[in-house]
Amino acid sequence: MFTLDPQLEADTLPVTDMRLCTVRLMNDANYPWAILVPQRGEMADLIDLEPADRATLALEADAVSRALKSLTGCHKLNVAALGNVVRQLHVHVIARFEHDPAWPAPVWGKVAAKPYSGVEGETFAAELAAAIREH
Repeated sequence: MFTLDPQLEADTLPVTDMRLCTVRLMNDANYPWAILVPQRGEMADLIDLEPADRATLALEADAVSRALKSLTGCHKLNVAALGNVVRQLHVHVIARFEHDPAWPAPVWGKVAAKPYSGVEGETFAAELAAAIREH
């Protein structure tokens, strides 16, 4: 049974559900940042997924990446499955800009998170969901 990790629940806003993954928006307006979480129980690493699910995750990460790039016009996409703080398998897709607060370094720990205003986060999540459906 799938349950979203409480830390991911607290740090993100819902976007949409895909065939395998639930897609969440990191509640940090410093960076357009989506997180894909495969809706499978007790997964920590990519190798924990069945081969068909790994292939689906790759396709879904591609769709989310294309959607973020089309919405933001970012200079670079960072895609990673780290999981050192939150063990539950999840994939980060972060739109990066040469003028963002952490460029060119990784986003973690550079500046404090800047939560979206309620309307701003909901609007961006809805736009991202629509863009994902197009890809």
